[in-house]
Amino acid sequence: MHSQELKYFSLDSFFAANPYKNLVKPLEGHGKYYSLPALNDPRVDKLPYSIKILLESCIRNCDNFQVTKEDVEKIIDWENTAPQQVEIAFKPARVILQDFTGVPAVVDLAAMRDAMKRLGGDPNVINPMIPVDLVIDHSVQVDVARAANALEANMKHEFDRNKERFGFLKWGATAFKNMLVVPPGSGIVHQVNLEYLARVVFSNDGFLYPDSLVGTDSHTTMIDGLGVAGWGVGGIEAEAAMLGQPMSMVLPEVVGFKLSGKLRTGVTATDLVLTCTQMLRKHGVVGKFVEFYGKGMQELSLADRATIANMSPEYGATMGFFPVDHVSLQYLRMTGREEKKVEMIESYLRANKMFIDYNEPETEKVYSSYLELDLDSVQPCVSGPKRPHDRVNLKDMKEDWHNCLDSKVGFKGFGVPKDEQSAIAKFKFEGKPAELRHGDVVIAAITSCTNTSNPSVMLGAGLVAKKATELGLQVKPWIKTSLAPGSGVVTKYLKQSGLTEYLDKQGFSLVGYGCTTCIGNSGEIHEDVASAIADNDMIAAAVLSGNRNFEGRIHPLTRANYLASPPLVVAYALAGTVDIDFDTEPIGVGKSGKEVFLRDIWPSSEEVAKVVEKAVVPDMFRSTYKTITKENKMWNNLSAPSGALYAWDPESTYVHDPPFFKSMTESPPGVHGVKDAYCILNFGDSITTDHISPAGNINKDSPAARYLMERGVEKKDFNSYGSRRGNDEIMARGTFANIRIVNKFLKGEVGPKTIHIPSGEKLSVFDAAKKYQDEGHDTIILAGAEYGSGSSRDWAAKGPYLQGVKAVIAKSFERIHRSNLVGMGIIPLCFKSGEDAESLGLTGYERFTIDIPSDIKDIKPGQDVVVKTDKGKSFTCTLRFDTQVELTYFENGGILHYVIRQLLQSK
Repeated sequence: MHSQELKYFSLDSFFAANPYKNLVKPLEGHGKYYSLPALNDPRVDKLPYSIKILLESCIRNCDNFQVTKEDVEKIIDWENTAPQQVEIAFKPARVILQDFTGVPAVVDLAAMRDAMKRLGGDPNVINPMIPVDLVIDHSVQVDVARAANALEANMKHEFDRNKERFGFLKWGATAFKNMLVVPPGSGIVHQVNLEYLARVVFSNDGFLYPDSLVGTDSHTTMIDGLGVAGWGVGGIEAEAAMLGQPMSMVLPEVVGFKLSGKLRTGVTATDLVLTCTQMLRKHGVVGKFVEFYGKGMQELSLADRATIANMSPEYGATMGFFPVDHVSLQYLRMTGREEKKVEMIESYLRANKMFIDYNEPETEKVYSSYLELDLDSVQPCVSGPKRPHDRVNLKDMKEDWHNCLDSKVGFKGFGVPKDEQSAIAKFKFEGKPAELRHGDVVIAAITSCTNTSNPSVMLGAGLVAKKATELGLQVKPWIKTSLAPGSGVVTKYLKQSGLTEYLDKQGFSLVGYGCTTCIGNSGEIHEDVASAIADNDMIAAAVLSGNRNFEGRIHPLTRANYLASPPLVVAYALAGTVDIDFDTEPIGVGKSGKEVFLRDIWPSSEEVAKVVEKAVVPDMFRSTYKTITKENKMWNNLSAPSGALYAWDPESTYVHDPPFFKSMTESPPGVHGVKDAYCILNFGDSITTDHISPAGNINKDSPAARYLMERGVEKKDFNSYGSRRGNDEIMARGTFANIRIVNKFLKGEVGPKTIHIPSGEKLSVFDAAKKYQDEGHDTIILAGAEYGSGSSRDWAAKGPYLQGVKAVIAKSFERIHRSNLVGMGIIPLCFKSGEDAESLGLTGYERFTIDIPSDIKDIKPGQDVVVKTDKGKSFTCTLRFDTQVELTYFENGGILHYVIRQLLQSK
């Protein structure tokens, strides 16, 4: 499909123009649907279930205009076409946003309306054309912990801090059609999606079709555990999908992951997902779907499946998919879905051969490659100290920790000299003597969508707390403990089980519903502890039930960060250190004077299962979500503007009119190369979106802090970068502001600085970028492998764009981040295999010219381009515009510019 042919089309027209109308069949009592069996093609029976969802969408949306018969045929012939990396068009059934990415999406939509009006179009045509679910979930800063009123206090702080941002989203809920906004305090977007928003099968205007979605957070994949195809995309791509544009994607290969056996007693879903993550990263699944199958599937609860699906970004896959079966239907009933709805879902999926029934013979599916895991072989484990795929078996943890202390600074090393490893930092905590050693835990958080949706591990944590309390163990008072469930349902079943009081006694009090520690919203560590760490250069540890532990993300003062199951989070908090062998060393001494070991407080799988069966009931889900948008008093009392166009406040430091469309013209600017650009940053491998995108707290010495103080904002009111994503001025200043970023120009120094090459000055990255822009110079970035890995963040592309970056030359890119760069008109280039900046002798002090033909007709996706330097060197790179559509976005200056021009043409 040629990108130049794409037009803006209403969804209603697809049915009238569809060449596959003959496949429409009735489903008695439920409606009609596009029947895949009616294709009468044996290739369809062998397709992975995840690919069938793509096929159905393409057939249903086919108009031979946006989605063509060629797209459909490519998917049917998936076994032969997928290895060729062919392009298809895909339209998801809906889009899901969370507020950190939802705010900039709504800001862009509001700015697009302004641009449409300025260019003579109707601003009201800028509306989502498919359902958009926006969950305000990333808003919990753990200011108050270990207190009975922590939830109420933190919620009040959040509304006080974010009143303007919340009001803007409330405006968006009324200004735009097809947009549902779930208020703050309801839960984590992915858990709310799983428990409440997921349709599994849509019934729309008499048509039935599979639920599918894209979301602006990489852990959107959690919904794959329920058999709903969903994955993370950039906010820019999501906005285009909302506006009716087909997503151009490479038809993925599918890795078949066979599960057999059963988890041993005491082994958790977290142990399983960390094992799968390590296996899949080793296998190599970037850009691929992973589909789970086999007899072992019947031994996994839906929550266990969702745990594995959630961490798809950590193992690198686009999706980790579990097809719908009887376990999925049981979960829908347990979470309070109506029986009539569940019956419709089963009837449709059975009729369309998209349901697994283990009692019936199954046509063997064909996969691109295969993996197998016997669940009985999974061992208790953690991951860390700096990456989620660095798994460590629990029995090896003490040895691994000491190896990390010994090893040079790196992903598995801290470079602490032997004679300093036993150092003790003595300090006073609230007037009483206290001590810290390397590896001591200062943050222990039960948090993150990965685990807080899973009753087994949440109730397991409660049982550990209960047994420890009864034996007389107590978490040290200076450890910042917190409990942030993914929804209010968790609170209800913890209370029903009688375990809440024991978690409270160990300091794991409810602090809020939403992302907390895992996203960097840890809040401040007690000042006495913070001083002891900083003054003595201690390697302090955080243990969290999260999915991300990149350095600098959890807290600036915790250099060692370990991912663990919720029960293990409680155990490590009780031990007070990660420098422990749980098999041979006691956690502490009980009230009887007897040593207490982990085995003394660890519940069996049977114990956990009994509590789950007794405590988790459907009415909890029904009552929690029945009034989710109605009985939030703080939200209901919040004032919000009205009208189709947003009245921007130029004094606002939260919501700012962005510059992206200010100079936009009706005609595209055309394609372009880069001439005599300076290198603003010179990176090695594994630069994540945490390094690039503004995240966490705003450092008092940063350009963003300077901007806020110049506008009268005090330090206590800085809030987090995430809360200010609607303000481009702050986000541009916070780009590349991570305190742990490693830039080769600084020769070993760590931090958010770079060298302004013409002057030789060492400046903050933003100040250097501004200086280059003021001088009229373009800039590029040199990088290693896996550039842009981590959470999907549109500001990791928008920020560099605003800083004047024109191209990134890397060994490889993370899938979503490369797409986001394209969406902002930044050129992604890959070094040829076996080459990188070092092997080519590049220092970064050169000036770079990238030769790209000036006519789009002369450019092909993935073609070679030549990069020349002013030092006489030249080398060949691969142009990572992967599809013709992406080239058209580049020609237009970005994906949203393209959408506006298409809307203008249709006026």
